[in-house]
Amino acid sequence: MNDLLHIASHFLIKGTPVSVKPLGDGLINDTYKVTTAGEDTPDYVLQRINTDIFTDVDMLQRNIIGVTGHIRRKLREAGETDLSRKTLTVVMADDGKAYRREGDSCWRMTVFIPRARTFDTVDTAHSYSAGTAFGRFEAMLADIGEMPGDIIPDFHNMELRLRQLDDAVTNDAAGRVSGVRDLLGELERRAFEMCEAERLHREGVLPKRVCHCDTKVNNIMFDEDGSVLCVIDLDTVMPGFVFSDYGDFLRSAANTGLEDDPDPGNVSFDMDIFRAFTRGYIAEARSFLLPVETSRLPYAAALFPYMQCVRFLTDYINGDTYYKTRYEEHNLVRARAQFRLLQSAEEHAGEMRAFVESCL
Repeated sequence: MNDLLHIASHFLIKGTPVSVKPLGDGLINDTYKVTTAGEDTPDYVLQRINTDIFTDVDMLQRNIIGVTGHIRRKLREAGETDLSRKTLTVVMADDGKAYRREGDSCWRMTVFIPRARTFDTVDTAHSYSAGTAFGRFEAMLADIGEMPGDIIPDFHNMELRLRQLDDAVTNDAAGRVSGVRDLLGELERRAFEMCEAERLHREGVLPKRVCHCDTKVNNIMFDEDGSVLCVIDLDTVMPGFVFSDYGDFLRSAANTGLEDDPDPGNVSFDMDIFRAFTRGYIAEARSFLLPVETSRLPYAAALFPYMQCVRFLTDYINGDTYYKTRYEEHNLVRARAQFRLLQSAEEHAGEMRAFVESCL
């Protein structure tokens, strides 16, 4: 703990830090709560940045400062109070940077948000709240002056993911291609349709927005009364299509089965979750969304199971070099479960289109 207290002392905090304890169960960064002495000083969140994933720490922190600063200005203009609980507050280090380098590690700090909680379970109520939270997040950033940097280039680029799959099939490093010809054929049949976003962007029709790009319900802070406070975990904030935030939430939240469900019969697309999330999202985002975006929200709901199916299958063909696996065909099981989710979303496409129209 003494080492962590030493690191904390290099940030411009109020009060004296007296303890540092692990906070949460994040998969990417090591996170700690720094408690200060006294009732009138805030506590803080100290986090070691995973520089294997986020190699450009200056861009990472610049993105977060730009986004939170813009949101804070919008909240202030709207007459909101309690701003320190309604957006993250970055604490600067004593050398003027937004992070502190200690040896091979980079550390950053934000103000701890008190009297707040997160949820891991997804039901219709939380899905509606998530829709409003991420829709409002995008809406507040729709007029940002300077777009954030592309912290993970091509993160949700469908054309790139298909090229990676083609390369994997050509190389057939693990000798597995012959056993997945059926799935490859299904993916190929949908490839042109699923790359529509990139084509529309090149044509100048579909804009890129400031997107969160990690839209899970546990990346939302809720107040004690259950209302949404703010969106957190801003590492992946970057330019993207609104389909990313919309479709990626539904890929995980609207799946009635497991991501790696060995029985595809358990997997279907939950329309109750879809309706709740969509109603909340459009209520907040309709102020800036274009018809080219709203008309393709059902496409986004199918795109992300398709994209994840491609990624799992690519890794399976390559010999399981990217995702951690528990058994030999784990990635193939994942791919087939995602494909079943895609099929279920496709079966509901007409119903989804009608519901989106009803929300506009």
